[in-house]
Amino acid sequence: MWLQIFSIALSLFLLMDPIGNTPVYLVVLKGIPRRKQHIVIIREKLIALCIIVIFALVGNSLLRLIDISQPAIMLSGGIILFLIAIKMIFPSANGGLKEYLTTDSEPLIVPLAIPLVAGPSVLAAVIIYSQQIAIFGLLIAIFIAWLASAAILLLSPYLEMALGQKGLTAIEKLMGLILTMIAVEMFLSGIASFTQSHKLISFF
Repeated sequence: MWLQIFSIALSLFLLMDPIGNTPVYLVVLKGIPRRKQHIVIIREKLIALCIIVIFALVGNSLLRLIDISQPAIMLSGGIILFLIAIKMIFPSANGGLKEYLTTDSEPLIVPLAIPLVAGPSVLAAVIIYSQQIAIFGLLIAIFIAWLASAAILLLSPYLEMALGQKGLTAIEKLMGLILTMIAVEMFLSGIASFTQSHKLISFF
């Protein structure tokens, strides 16, 4: 079980993409004193955590309500993760958040909590994972991913100084590559699950 928790935590951590979000956080918070920046980051991360946990708790009920099969969940999850991974490897300028990069006001919820942490990909992933692991294990995985992401974002000024923009970009592309492999594995598992259930239906 712990191996599965670690695997899900790694996947969620990659989807939260703290390395890729570091430059955006730095630009959005540039007009705020350093000590206040840490308070804002923690506040926004806690808001994002609450949203992600809510989606994890209602995920099973939502999927049962719309009657989606396990193979469909895994296949769609693999496709979603793959598309996100491709964007990490081949990012667009500013990640579509250009409108937030020129404001001098203190951010609240948008964009630091949503969509940079609790984005559509993370929320979709926790709903998918809620079908694959007990809720207690999923919550542990979410907290591990959240804690690691929060630590990186709190250290973002030092990371930028140490790695530079090119270093951050290289790490993000590496994370995208790892997420690609996770996505392909999920997709193949979905195909195997569908094939197995189809054989059982044919047999009966």
